[in-house]
Amino acid sequence: MTRSGFPGFPAEAITFYRGLARHNTREWFQPRKQIYEEKVKAPMLELVAQLNQAMMHFAPDYVTDPGKAVYRIYRDTRFSPDKTPYKTHIAASFARRGLEKHGGAGYYFSVSHAEVEVGGGIYMPPAPALLAVRTHIARHHAEFRRITASSTVQRLLGPLQGEQLSRVPKGFCAEHPAADLVRFKQFLLFTTLDATLITTPRLHVELEKRFRALAPFLEFLNAPLTGKRRAPEQRWFDRPLD
Repeated sequence: MTRSGFPGFPAEAITFYRGLARHNTREWFQPRKQIYEEKVKAPMLELVAQLNQAMMHFAPDYVTDPGKAVYRIYRDTRFSPDKTPYKTHIAASFARRGLEKHGGAGYYFSVSHAEVEVGGGIYMPPAPALLAVRTHIARHHAEFRRITASSTVQRLLGPLQGEQLSRVPKGFCAEHPAADLVRFKQFLLFTTLDATLITTPRLHVELEKRFRALAPFLEFLNAPLTGKRRAPEQRWFDRPLD
């Protein structure tokens, strides 16, 4: 593990989000915007920068400028029945260099007053990317199962998660040994950590441990999207593969 100087979020960050969860209005937020900027956003940018330094050693292609990695606090309410204007957490994502932010697999974590969420994978892939990933998994399912079943992954992140189809998608064989895997529409490893970490240096340590554990999983998912491996054509899946 790399040594980090990140001390944790100040206690004011927890107080801010606890208050925002109860009073999610512009009238409450505006007088406290400076608190958000100084006690929430600034430490978050520092934490992302510290994680970037660590990732240079195990995931250099995912290093992301902190200003681009950290999400805005403002919610997009245009198509949502929930019209509360602010997110009650702060989050960051790290996409792989050369891929769109949601076009491939990447890292993610968020911090609120209640918990820390950390994980990675591919969340909302466009149809061509999803087909490429499914095809890649079908051809290399044993390797994929080894990655997701490793003791480190299971201990730090848990089992594979994500929405699934009720049946094998068109173009894939229901008797294929990877039939259960290609039903996934999302491929995620994800866990929550206790909120007591947020104000301590252990936050960086626990995030980095899980980012390291995620690295083989993310690289596997991104391999067919970055040209690292040639994926087979879809027509090969009208029969079971060896």
